[in-house]
Amino acid sequence: MKKNHWYDYLWIWSILYFALGFFNILFAWLGLIDFLLPLIFAAAGGNKFFCNSLCGRGQLLNKLGSGCKLSRGKPSPRWFSSKGFRYGFLVFFLAMFGSMLLQTYTVAAGAASLSEAIKLFWTFRVPWDWAYTAGFVPDWVAQFSFGFYSLMLTSTLIGLIVMVLYRPRSWCAFCPMGTMTQSICKLKNRAG
Repeated sequence: MKKNHWYDYLWIWSILYFALGFFNILFAWLGLIDFLLPLIFAAAGGNKFFCNSLCGRGQLLNKLGSGCKLSRGKPSPRWFSSKGFRYGFLVFFLAMFGSMLLQTYTVAAGAASLSEAIKLFWTFRVPWDWAYTAGFVPDWVAQFSFGFYSLMLTSTLIGLIVMVLYRPRSWCAFCPMGTMTQSICKLKNRAG
């Protein structure tokens, strides 16, 4: 029997993150932990320990897919893990992240007003009126929250869709954070 470690329960973090953001969008800032830690671990350790053991999203997909039997368990298409698709998706993802930062900047500069909406798949507007009361923090802080939560929710939905269609952690094959950490590990190991 496999011994559980404290980090085997980080899937709860993914659920908690979305639940907190659902009721108060400012909790979306906590998602930066999921952005920064993988990069720090890769740069410091030269390995993908975060992705393999600490990623709450990967654990959640595994728990739902295998534990709850929500995955068909089919092998994912080979192109999911192809270099072209992985790096293409990373570029697309970074472009969406850059667009979100630009929108946050325009709100901070006063050139645009706060857009209190979550956008699923970077397109479909979902009003989130109950999750934030304007004026509580500077508008740019709230704008970043809405944009970042949209990004996190969209990428999790993509992960859930491919989990249902294929193996539980199929998302991991083209996860932008995984692609970035893999690149960092290659550079670090080549330099060291």
